[in-house]
Amino acid sequence: MLLTHIGRSLATSPSLFLSLSSSSRYHRRAAMAVNFSGGGGGRATLRGVVFDMDGTLTVPVIDFAAMYRAVLGDEGLAAARAASPSGSVDVLHHIEKWAPPEQQKAYEIITHFERQGLDRLQIMPGATELCEYLDSKKIRRGLITRNIKAAVDLFHQRFGMKFIPALSREFRPYKPDPAPLLHICSTWGIPPSEVMMIGDSPRDDVVCGKRAGAFTCLLDETGRYCSPEFLADDQKPDFRVSSLIEVHSLLETHFDLVPQSLTC
Repeated sequence: MLLTHIGRSLATSPSLFLSLSSSSRYHRRAAMAVNFSGGGGGRATLRGVVFDMDGTLTVPVIDFAAMYRAVLGDEGLAAARAASPSGSVDVLHHIEKWAPPEQQKAYEIITHFERQGLDRLQIMPGATELCEYLDSKKIRRGLITRNIKAAVDLFHQRFGMKFIPALSREFRPYKPDPAPLLHICSTWGIPPSEVMMIGDSPRDDVVCGKRAGAFTCLLDETGRYCSPEFLADDQKPDFRVSSLIEVHSLLETHFDLVPQSLTC
């Protein structure tokens, strides 16, 4: 049954945008209509929430521009941007094409930047309260990051939060491939249609969630993505918020939060 839903979800049309700051944009993907309970006035069932870490649960501290230059060089970065339709660069996927020695050196540079970021790790405003709210409703919490496992371990230790499962870069393939999100759904025993993916990257988090067949929520603190026409179809989320604080009311307004037995 789960595989049937996944196959159906992957074949659906792109979603339209929803922004809490503009209720007139409230639209849902046609494929997601199957999740709405007839007696709930269009409310959908939600049993689990999966978060991105850097820039979502934690305040952004890694200088990605400097990291990309260190890995690719100025000319290599310019060439990679020119070759990308969106002008953005996925450095992890880019270096996968390299020979093992060069690839290993690149990973060492990336890890160096990531470990520097660990010293400045800060919790995102609203993250603690949102997780406490989900716990009070007995809603599962998971985590997917392209950062290293050491960063996830430090996050758990420093802020006293535990996300299960918590998948780091060591899990392959990583976002935007839907594999990590589908793995979490399978571990929970919950279909993706009853899970939400929350993250700050349309390219990684939204695409991962949509390909898996889950609800998607984009954290857009600066309003960078307030105009959905600038996003590719598979990068347009179901919901957009400017703060994690807004997610609480979003969930209460649009979803029936249904606890999942922790023994599954």
